[in-house]
Amino acid sequence: MAFQGFTNETSEFLWDLAFHNERPWFLEHKGQFLRVLKEPFDELGRETLSLMRQRHPEGNWQLHISRIYRDARRLYGRGPYKDHLWLTIWDGLPGEDNPAFWFELSAASWMYGVGLYDTSPERMEAWRAYIRANAGQMERLARRLDRNKTFSLAGEDYKRPKGDVGELLNPWYNKRWPGITAEFDFGGDALRAELPSILADGYDFLMPYYQLFKRFQ
Repeated sequence: MAFQGFTNETSEFLWDLAFHNERPWFLEHKGQFLRVLKEPFDELGRETLSLMRQRHPEGNWQLHISRIYRDARRLYGRGPYKDHLWLTIWDGLPGEDNPAFWFELSAASWMYGVGLYDTSPERMEAWRAYIRANAGQMERLARRLDRNKTFSLAGEDYKRPKGDVGELLNPWYNKRWPGITAEFDFGGDALRAELPSILADGYDFLMPYYQLFKRFQ
């Protein structure tokens, strides 16, 4: 079955799940979950992965799709089901500390991007050292991102900046983890059959940043 787009019923299901996050309700609506969320999400992942493998055959591209079930050991008073799903695509072997392309869907929004998320103080010190040593390259990448109309720099900032490398690069230099994100209200391209191609086109634009992040995996 080819991906045909999510529907408004997908959003409605996720809103309902957020307000009825309990096993009896979910079991009663499991058929709806499979039809409007899991099956199209799985197909979106497969088609996007296929496009990445076609466009970038040099990579060992892998796909992971999150499960709707929360880890029972980490509920912390929340219901047993997630109210959003995501997928990640990366070049490498499962279990490695890879940067990743990603897509996330919730009742109210959808987003996608790339980032380096499994960070450590040592890794981020190497990141800052690279920025200092390669300021020209980083400035070109920063300006390229600033000129585009879809993606923006994301990531949590340090409460105390780690240094001053100039107005253009300071936002990159002072991140606890670096990422690049596009976010939209639910609807729009998320309802289109062309969403896998839209994601793959975005990942093509983000590939230089992904290759930058891979230096620190």
